Amino acid sequence: MAIKQRPNAPRSVGRMIAAGPLVFALDTSRGLGEAVAALLGTTLAAHEEREFEDGEHKARSLVNVRDRDVYVLASLHGDALRSTNDKLVRLLFLLGSLRDAAAGRLTAVVPYLAYARKDQKSKSRDPVATRYVARFFEGVGTDRVVTVDVHNVAAFQNAYRCGTENLEAAGLLADRCAALAGEGPVAVVSPDAGGIKRAERFRTILAARLGRGAAMAFAEKHRSEGAVSGDALVGDVAGRTAIIVDDLISAGTTVDRCARACLARGAARVIAAATHGLFAGAANEVLAASPLERIVVTDTVPAFRAVAPALGARLEHVPIAPLLAEAIRRLHSGGSLVALREYS
Repeated sequence: MAIKQRPNAPRSVGRMIAAGPLVFALDTSRGLGEAVAALLGTTLAAHEEREFEDGEHKARSLVNVRDRDVYVLASLHGDALRSTNDKLVRLLFLLGSLRDAAAGRLTAVVPYLAYARKDQKSKSRDPVATRYVARFFEGVGTDRVVTVDVHNVAAFQNAYRCGTENLEAAGLLADRCAALAGEGPVAVVSPDAGGIKRAERFRTILAARLGRGAAMAFAEKHRSEGAVSGDALVGDVAGRTAIIVDDLISAGTTVDRCARACLARGAARVIAAATHGLFAGAANEVLAASPLERIVVTDTVPAFRAVAPALGARLEHVPIAPLLAEAIRRLHSGGSLVALREYS
């Protein structure tokens, strides 16, 4: 049986590649988008986001996208101007309009992907939001979704029927943490059992950066109804710089509990490294009072909520734009993203 080709499929892949990638960014991610475009040697493609009196809106390209390799960047975190849901709908509408305008290949670049943490039913009749969001992207004709350090890679890959790429910021974070660690012994710590693979991956990269070994440890963690409990720690952190590694920091309770557990077991100092710094809820109070010496995050999410002086003074940002730009460059040319796992 003949397979029907999508009506707006690219007529010439060679022509699409030769023309170069076309990069859009939603207004709320414009700063990051401009940094990515500059590293690609181009500028952001022009688009319009229009507001209507009743709260509805539209987004459309102001340039011809027919048969082009198109990338739309938007980080889906809520802020003072736009909720997570608002940003998601705006991104979907723009992607849909680009598909209708016959874009050759359509990729959503979503550094922070909303609803990625709700990837399974933990209680009766729970929603599996990760799967629902995947259907939204598929429904508007997205060919590929690219994100950075999604909460559960397997759940992310299995939820989407279109292409998926999960970029890792471990190399970028390891470079900075290696400099902070200095010459003394180091232990990489997962704040819960579920993050052991992520922490082990980071430990391998960090050891290569340091040129010496690093120990491994993980903390006990139980969460129910929003409350976090558990204070056991498995692994040797005594006399070491403990580096707590996670995909994100939200309210800060998990990383704070882990830091205190490390110090109680003799760690010389404690540093936290995470890809996404949400700093939601009581994070300012929790982390301002935390014994963490330094908190290193990327700028997938701007740290606009981290307003406490005691928190801001210890907070460092590692730019994510070089990783995103290199991923777009390789995807556009048909290259592999495997080597990006240790990119810095």
